[in-house]
Amino acid sequence: MAKDHGGSPKLYQLESKRKRVTWIVGVSGLCIFFYVVGGWQNNGRRPTPSAEVYTRVGCDHDMSSSSISSSSVVPMDFESHHQLVVNNTKSLENFSPCEMLYSEYTPCQEPQRGRKFDRNMLKYRERHCPNKEEKEALRCLIPAPPNYKIPFKWPQSRDYAWFANIPHKELSIEKAVQNWVQVEGDRLRFPGGGTMFPHGADAYIDDISELVPLTSGTIRTAIDTGCGVASWGAYLLKRDIIAMSFAPRDTHEAQVWFALERGVPAMIGVMGSQRLPYPARAFDMAHCSRCLIPWSKYDGLYLIEVDRVLRPGGYWVLSGPPIRWKTYWRGWERSQEDLKKEQDSIEETARQLCWKKVIEKGDLSVWQKPLNHNKCIKNKSPFICKARNKADAAWYQDMEACITPLPEVTNSDEVAGGALEKWPERAFAIPPRISTGSIPSITVEKFKEDNQVWSERVSYYKRLIGLLPQGRYRNVMDANAYLGGFAAALLKYPVWVMNVVPAKNEPDTLGIIYERGFIGTYNDWCEAFSTYPRTYDLIHAGGLISLYQDRCDITYILLEMDRILRPEGTIIFRDGVEALVKIKSIADGMRWQCRIVDHESGPFNPEKILIAVKTYWTGEPKRE
Repeated sequence: MAKDHGGSPKLYQLESKRKRVTWIVGVSGLCIFFYVVGGWQNNGRRPTPSAEVYTRVGCDHDMSSSSISSSSVVPMDFESHHQLVVNNTKSLENFSPCEMLYSEYTPCQEPQRGRKFDRNMLKYRERHCPNKEEKEALRCLIPAPPNYKIPFKWPQSRDYAWFANIPHKELSIEKAVQNWVQVEGDRLRFPGGGTMFPHGADAYIDDISELVPLTSGTIRTAIDTGCGVASWGAYLLKRDIIAMSFAPRDTHEAQVWFALERGVPAMIGVMGSQRLPYPARAFDMAHCSRCLIPWSKYDGLYLIEVDRVLRPGGYWVLSGPPIRWKTYWRGWERSQEDLKKEQDSIEETARQLCWKKVIEKGDLSVWQKPLNHNKCIKNKSPFICKARNKADAAWYQDMEACITPLPEVTNSDEVAGGALEKWPERAFAIPPRISTGSIPSITVEKFKEDNQVWSERVSYYKRLIGLLPQGRYRNVMDANAYLGGFAAALLKYPVWVMNVVPAKNEPDTLGIIYERGFIGTYNDWCEAFSTYPRTYDLIHAGGLISLYQDRCDITYILLEMDRILRPEGTIIFRDGVEALVKIKSIADGMRWQCRIVDHESGPFNPEKILIAVKTYWTGEPKRE
């Protein structure tokens, strides 16, 4: 053992295979200390809650975990330093590539499975996941198409994508006049057009900006229903507005896939019979540009759902049928009577929702949700839902034909639920859901501590993953997002983050994430995520495997991550040693390159980090 007279202690790590603990043996001056960092309790199911178990011999030197900085401990190769047998090659399962016909597989939105379900209210386009008990779930690796290329970096990716990555020409033909997408040799070009803005989303957004305050920082989060290739969301980004764009997997093949390939936030989704997978009061603005959603049907049910996810004072922007029907009715191939009836129905539903019509100008019509329900309750109390505590419930939750009640206020000028700071101050301001105590387990102090923790973590990740500060990553997912601290710490990088909160998990924090000006969704990780294959560059999974290891086979979670991760993409797992070893034992059969390193605070912390990189490989081209 090396001697060291003062300064940082020398650390040596030994693994006890029989007792499944890691001992840190260290020397600092004349001090010898022993420290347990990886022991298990509770029948071996969980790591010890903190790294406080240590023994010191012959010294009074402070060896608490706080005294060891991340800079004093070089990240270690876990297997060589801990002498732990992570894998037994005899039991290793090697996952083969799936057939090429699964290259575009979307497990819970697969058209063939969807045809078995009711077409009423588009139920057949909602989530219908494979039954693992009946062995419907694939246990193989989804292949990239031959000649797959790493996507263009942002911002070039907004306008270009490789045709080999998404070999679909349908929209370039069907929407040629509207300039959605064009095929130019080996690449796809996105001119920024849309059905109601063939001359470009930029000019269209400028028109909206004359009616709605897009540049003041008041509007930060938006939702685009029926988004096409998400050009509206793409061009909002330069105005510091982030949009959650969604569309179903339907006859407009690959529209959401195009959006994600461009580096624009999007997910597969549909206005059907169930609530959208977002909390109440999430978005500052909602948008529909000829989105083909039947707003006038089902007693205004879809507008009622927009009202649920719209923030108090938020805006709904509508263009396309039936707006300006007197001018366009012939081109829309509908009768004037039919279009007038549809607009009258929308106007009446908006009135029942207590929305104010701000303006109708040109092809645009804008409504605004009230700041609170004081007047609405007096006038429409039978139309208000009775259950106040179910506003955020949105995972396989049926829509309700009643107004989701806003939090109570004392005066008519007060913003229900609390006012938000303007962007960018909003990102680190105390979210109202925390400051008002509506989530008792999360305090202001915890929120501030979480921000500090994530600042340190991302600084550490920069050392572990050299590509992070180089712009190599664009689409990022936090698979267990908690308060959105990871997204906040990444603000200075050219990335966007899909913050995923595990469905029906307590506390439900997705509303807090939206109040910070970030976007996200609910998901049960025992099921697939609503996206196409190869759509994310970086996935962060902190504590996710420990959370789900008793709920379902984690092999399927890892296979799902492999499906949505791009070739040469990265996954960061944070968990106890037992969970990480389990992950690695599976990942080694999945063409991932894995390494386990110490926590940023040093080897004393029982939580470790596994960095996994998906290797580049493609499926075999079809043989003639």
